[in-house]
Amino acid sequence: MADQKMNETERQGFLAGLHVGVLGIERADGPPLLLPVWYSYEPGAEVEVLTSASSLKGRLAAAAGRASLCAQQEELPYKYVSVEGSITIDALGAEAHVATEPMAVRYLGDEMGRAYAAGNVGSDEIRIRIRPERWFSVDYGKGAG
Repeated sequence: MADQKMNETERQGFLAGLHVGVLGIERADGPPLLLPVWYSYEPGAEVEVLTSASSLKGRLAAAAGRASLCAQQEELPYKYVSVEGSITIDALGAEAHVATEPMAVRYLGDEMGRAYAAGNVGSDEIRIRIRPERWFSVDYGKGAG
């Protein structure tokens, strides 16, 4: 069977693409929290997720200090990239709308994204930045005949 792992360029390019990610964060009182999230990533940088500090994922991220994110392609040939790493949390304050709009536009398009950002930004918005320290990836199209 051919090696189906993505090389560094492939996995970073895939992660930078438009996918809904699944964020995983440890919790002390049970299994990890897994939630679908919008995210942004530029090759060589950190994965960014926006949320409110008071949300469950915001509170758990602050306590855990680590997180993972998985992005997948749900059509054939199936592919996925998963990253794990330490996190940094930035309070966005007055910059929350400015930070939210590009991500909302990325997922919803220009008009709907701007409207979403204008009406759905909380006062305690934070940016969770995951530093990819460990990567897992598969491209089931590799080696397919």
